[in-house]
Amino acid sequence: MKKRKKKYIDTRDWPEYNNELIMRGYFYINPEFLLKWNDELKQMNAGKVGEPYFYPESMVRFLAVLHCKGNDYRALEGMMEALSENHKFQFPVISYSQICRRINALDIDFKILEEDMRDYLEVGVDGSGEKSTKRGGWMREKWKVKKGWIKVVIMGCKNKKNKKYVIDIRVGTENLNERKIARDMIIKNHNNIKKFDADGLHDCKATFNLCEKYNIPTAIKIRKNASVTTRKSSRRKEEVKIFKGMPYEEWTREKRYGNRWPITEGIFSGSKRVFGEYVSATKKRNMYHEVKLKFWAYNLLQGIT
Repeated sequence: MKKRKKKYIDTRDWPEYNNELIMRGYFYINPEFLLKWNDELKQMNAGKVGEPYFYPESMVRFLAVLHCKGNDYRALEGMMEALSENHKFQFPVISYSQICRRINALDIDFKILEEDMRDYLEVGVDGSGEKSTKRGGWMREKWKVKKGWIKVVIMGCKNKKNKKYVIDIRVGTENLNERKIARDMIIKNHNNIKKFDADGLHDCKATFNLCEKYNIPTAIKIRKNASVTTRKSSRRKEEVKIFKGMPYEEWTREKRYGNRWPITEGIFSGSKRVFGEYVSATKKRNMYHEVKLKFWAYNLLQGIT
């Protein structure tokens, strides 16, 4: 007899969500960099050797977000030209080649927000794939050509204000070792980790031992064939006993395993819906940078509401 699925109850605050979507549009086309153009350039060129900067970093970040939305560099130059012509003070228009260079050299970082630095956060780690080209699926199916994926591994979190964002990220080929990367992220951010959530891929002694070292509670799905006689990891042995000692549904409630979804799969889903799941760059380094830009832009979106 099939189990009856629970009826989904939508508890979303629709007026609030509607306002969030409206604010996204405001964020995309708000050229606030024009208000601080001269002051920012003066600060950027202070003590600089060689040719000075002509375009502020805030403008490049503005264009980087629009690029993540699918606008190519020539289209971005056209947007800046139209903006300059219609603004009360015309400003020099950056060329598409300069836009490309500045965006690919943009220094972006992923870290715990200052407002959350004193808190302990529930974090989750997961990996997903980004397409290296828009036509990759068709090429594989039609011409039997293997077009590799770009693999991205993120550590996401949710703070007291229910804001979900990425605090750490790694990008590479599809052979990226997700387990090792997750452990590196734990080491880097352990001072702010309250609980670590992950899927069954991370059910290994090394990860459990690392969490035991930093006294971090875990909600890691245990493999069905896991043995309770696990050696060299007392922490994993204990977790296996807990997992096998109760029904799976009860284990998920006990461990609050469902909290993993919004801070991992939820972030992947949101980023791909807003910015797409393929990159337009052709060089490997620029491909990886473009993937990071998307999650950086997603973080910015979380901060406008």
